[in-house]
Amino acid sequence: MARYLITGIAGFIGSTLAHALVEQGHEVRGIDNLSTGSLDNLADIRHAISFEQTDLQDVAGMKAACEGVDFVLHQGALASVPRSVKDPLGSHQSNINGTLNLLIAARDAKVRRIVYAASSSAYGDQPTQPKQEDMPPLPLSPYAVQKLTCEYYIQSFYRAYGLEGICLRYFNIFGPHQAADSPYSGVIAQFTYKMMAGDTPTIFGDGLTSRDFNYVDNAVSANLLACAAPSAVATGRVFNIGTGKSQTLNDVYAAIAGELGFREKPKYGPPREGDIRHSLANIERATAELGYRPKVGFHDGLRKTIAWYVAEHEKKAATTIEG
Repeated sequence: MARYLITGIAGFIGSTLAHALVEQGHEVRGIDNLSTGSLDNLADIRHAISFEQTDLQDVAGMKAACEGVDFVLHQGALASVPRSVKDPLGSHQSNINGTLNLLIAARDAKVRRIVYAASSSAYGDQPTQPKQEDMPPLPLSPYAVQKLTCEYYIQSFYRAYGLEGICLRYFNIFGPHQAADSPYSGVIAQFTYKMMAGDTPTIFGDGLTSRDFNYVDNAVSANLLACAAPSAVATGRVFNIGTGKSQTLNDVYAAIAGELGFREKPKYGPPREGDIRHSLANIERATAELGYRPKVGFHDGLRKTIAWYVAEHEKKAATTIEG
């Protein structure tokens, strides 16, 4: 049994990680400032974890959180390109300053390894597909710059202090518990909730924008594999975590509409500032060095996700009627 700290534990990826670790019998500690996460995501395992509501920018809070921890799974961030364009300073303080505070605390507490939720946005809008880890980065948004900067911090803390670290560049993670009540939510969550409410979702751009959509269980698997990888791999190395396949937004819309029986055609709006056109992961390095293989494909993951959203929608509707 190991001791894990999950930052952003109340978010949808962090909470999914927490459930997996609790199920495996590990000791789980979590922090979250609850600015975007929800304790509802942890309700059924709240008794089995240690939770503190604190911010990554709280130096004392990070020091306390890291004490006695073996592995840090750093998921906490203001994870939004549009938000970073709107408020670059706020997202910088959370994503870069907060990560530096965490790294210093992890170093001082002699944490064995940190696994960092990096971002495929580091590649920018380069035409080469699929994206490979040795491509030069070309970030287009403040968020992309921030996530890339934190990769460099992870690497430098290994070189300077010997703190082991692995950077997992996530490609468009989706799944149950992903919020849809914010303009910064994932497109699958937004489309699903709008269609369930009888509203027609808006696709920004022409709908031919494509993404490597990856079901959350695959990201959980990648984190656990990163913790178990040999020390020779945990030297600040970067790994793509995707599926190696992509879908256009038009395809995603059609797939969700088909599952829900929604018949309206999408609305189209102008492209969002800072968004990239195409994103597809080459996962050969993660497969070879981490043993990572996506366990759940896009369509299976989409069905699981929609089923969860529908169940939650029906639960809330029943509660409203009873109230």
